[in-house]
Amino acid sequence: MILTIDIGNSNIVLGGVEGDSIAFEARLRTDATKTSDEYCIDLKMILDVYKTAPEDIEGSIIASVVPQVLNSMQTAIKKLTGKSSLVVGPGLKTGLNIKIENPAQTGADLVVGSVAALREHKPPLIVIDMGTATTVTVLDENGAFIGGCICPGVKISLDALTERTALLPGLQLDQPKRAIGRNTFECMRSGVMLGSACMLDGLVERMEEELGQKTTVIATGGIAKFVIPMCRTPMIYDKDLILKGLAALYRDNKR
Repeated sequence: MILTIDIGNSNIVLGGVEGDSIAFEARLRTDATKTSDEYCIDLKMILDVYKTAPEDIEGSIIASVVPQVLNSMQTAIKKLTGKSSLVVGPGLKTGLNIKIENPAQTGADLVVGSVAALREHKPPLIVIDMGTATTVTVLDENGAFIGGCICPGVKISLDALTERTALLPGLQLDQPKRAIGRNTFECMRSGVMLGSACMLDGLVERMEEELGQKTTVIATGGIAKFVIPMCRTPMIYDKDLILKGLAALYRDNKR
């Protein structure tokens, strides 16, 4: 089994991948104050829950956008399995042609999502990842990473709205019944949720205009499943995109 780990700003997503299937998926809260021993205990408990022994782990691979947590997680995995982890970054072969001004600045999660999307879909592609931030990545007809955009995530937008406005309450991320809200909750839900869907529709439309051709749009991330159904642009939702990309990179580099 391959242990795949995606360290995001809010959550750490762990997956156990066997062959082409994902045996289990779990989430931890990202906490930069935790020590490697604490993360080691977390990992051991998750493996126990899914009846997986540390010796069953063939190897592991990590994509991280939180450097402080990356080091702790690497050490934790080494303590638990006795094996070092691969890390998505300089030195790891991805096969991805990155055509931006500074390729070294490309986020590990964007690289992994692009690699996974290209393995299952024909370019040109647009890959949307909705987490703490909403990222939109564009891959041209040759599969080259040519850029994209980064937007505030749905949860960030909602938190900012409720924290900075005294009379607006918090609410759940439910799909609005209509665009024209009839009360404060409906108005906020329409603005945050439907507004995010409209933003994605508009971004995809403008990006396709710049490319001069239609694309296949792939969406992933914890919040995507709530927003994508409201989009008018056809989108393929793949909740396991990052885990599958990590497993593929691990196999390619070990091979």
